Amino acid sequence: MSHALPQITAPLLLDDLIKRQDQYFQSGATRSYEFRRQQLQKLMQVAHLHERDILDALSKDLRKHETEAFLAEIGIVYAEISDALKHLKRWMKPRKVGSPLTVFPARSRIVPEPLGRSLIISPWNYPYQLTIAPVIGAIAAGNVAVIKPSELAPHTAVLLEKLINENFAPEYLRVLNGGVELSQELLSRRWDHIFFTGSTAVGKVIASAAAKHLTPCTLELGGKSPCLVTRKANLDVTARRIIFGKFLNAGQTCVAPDYVLVEDGVHDALIEALRREITLRFGTDPLRNEQLPRIINERHFQRLSRLIEPGKVNFGGRSDPGQLLIEPTLMTGVQIHDPVMQEEIFGPVLPIIPVKDLEEAKRFILGFEKPLALYLFSDDAAEHQDIIGSVSFGGGCINDTLMHLANPNLPFGGVGASGLGAYHGQFSFDAFSHKKAVLVNGTSMDLPVRYFPWIRSKEKVLRLLMK
Repeated sequence: MSHALPQITAPLLLDDLIKRQDQYFQSGATRSYEFRRQQLQKLMQVAHLHERDILDALSKDLRKHETEAFLAEIGIVYAEISDALKHLKRWMKPRKVGSPLTVFPARSRIVPEPLGRSLIISPWNYPYQLTIAPVIGAIAAGNVAVIKPSELAPHTAVLLEKLINENFAPEYLRVLNGGVELSQELLSRRWDHIFFTGSTAVGKVIASAAAKHLTPCTLELGGKSPCLVTRKANLDVTARRIIFGKFLNAGQTCVAPDYVLVEDGVHDALIEALRREITLRFGTDPLRNEQLPRIINERHFQRLSRLIEPGKVNFGGRSDPGQLLIEPTLMTGVQIHDPVMQEEIFGPVLPIIPVKDLEEAKRFILGFEKPLALYLFSDDAAEHQDIIGSVSFGGGCINDTLMHLANPNLPFGGVGASGLGAYHGQFSFDAFSHKKAVLVNGTSMDLPVRYFPWIRSKEKVLRLLMK
């Protein structure tokens, strides 16, 4: 199978696909519980059948080890599909809500309905998981979808095209592969929902295009996610979990700790613990470790290389341009105006910055846009409540990193510049659904107070009813 991405879909062919998806959705074919369940089961079967192909594609695109690929990509997809299959009937069920006396004897309910034609644009860093996870939500909610994977992970993109297009009807689900030109063509059309995962800069382009058609969006973006370490942290566990969260996928994770703020009193001890942990996990020569993932391409490798200031490298810092590898790197002596603090790092480089106390750490974080994630390491419950109650962030962990993504009962999404909307579990179903308000009134009774003509006695009754 060739891994060269096909040429951009011709506009006329794209318009024909959109028309077919419109007609299929309007036919009601996707709305029943039985249909949605069957499609989720088929998606699971396809994933299991082609697990080896998925692992191979992820290895070719990012040099992901099989275990890491299963943990962070394939296993999450299995869990998300299983969760949807388990709870779909409950998610679809209309929810009864109370009705005030002013509408007596009416009954009220909220009915979830599919939004319709969805466009899903996915990124390159977790090219399988971050494509299929929103597709699960689209299927569960009863939508049809066009799916555009990232061209920067071409092996996975071509495989996704094969897996979806050979197993699902084009009027239901269709993968289209291409570059920026294809994205521009897709965004010029009207959709009922756009789901995008990627950078904040591109997210603004998506939102601008969607605004022309008043299309609702789910934007899963990024930003500089901080990690706070206080004097009351268990430093050995802290180091282990920071290294896991930062260097998974060579740091190419939207919720990776972007920088560490550590209280002065434990600054040196934390660095020593981090250095030990890197050596334990990656060996004394990480560039020779076959489990070290690669940087996605030359452009990102060069960008990351420019962020590493040799005079501020505390540990690591070496690279292999031929293989696009950068070893886990710790930087100290970093100032807020340094290049490494001016953008989301999205790579295996971790600045460590000392702060006097938690108040200084909060002021530092509030100087940036609201982050997608925040991590606090402390065994003090008062410190937990302080950070949760005073700092805005999309989601995060206390005494851990990344693992809030592993719970489908938690929404995953950003706030402000780090994103709009959330998904995972029922939140994926909700992202692709409209909550339709329905009031059903009876005809055996009809309160006269709401009708013309207005008289003082009616106002008195209304005042009693509407207290």
